[in-house]
Amino acid sequence: MPNKQEETYWSQRYLEERTGWDIGYPSTPLKEYIDQLEDKTLTILIPGAGNAYEAEYLWNQGFKNVFVMDISEIPLLEFKKRNPDFPETQLLFTDFFKYSGQFDLIFEQTFFCSFVPTRENRNAYAQQMAMLLKPKGKLVGVWFDIPLTGDMEKRPFGGTKKLYLTHLEPHLVCVTFERCYNSITPRQGTELFGIFTKK
Repeated sequence: MPNKQEETYWSQRYLEERTGWDIGYPSTPLKEYIDQLEDKTLTILIPGAGNAYEAEYLWNQGFKNVFVMDISEIPLLEFKKRNPDFPETQLLFTDFFKYSGQFDLIFEQTFFCSFVPTRENRNAYAQQMAMLLKPKGKLVGVWFDIPLTGDMEKRPFGGTKKLYLTHLEPHLVCVTFERCYNSITPRQGTELFGIFTKK
């Protein structure tokens, strides 16, 4: 499970600017999903948000109940610098697995793929996601569709649609989970887009 060691690991990556996942803007699959949302009162969580460009986009589009979570404080401080009006109470410097609360919508931006891919970690992720969703709440996001190797240090960790569903379906209802048609160019063919609801 993420712990002090995980906090140190991710903070070190930010300090060393080893942030290859950071594209500098909202990812296209999530941006296009956000663009069709009409209810600006939704409570939205983005765990493992990093620099949280999707949260910044949501905020600027008038979604004011957006919560940004990360186990490293560094990207949260950077986010606050870029968005000084964003409420500090909605910046969550905490461990995803230890957080309690409920949301209408949770965005997943390859967060799942950041954990060491043990069965325990992946099952705990799915269970916690379900716990954090309100009744009728949705988990929407992007998962890497890349081979899962035996290398326990090479993040992001991959998986397949079938493998992810073995962890997610005991806790969530799959609405759609298919190859992303609108991935950014460097990630074409390597992402799955999914929508899941609370059981």
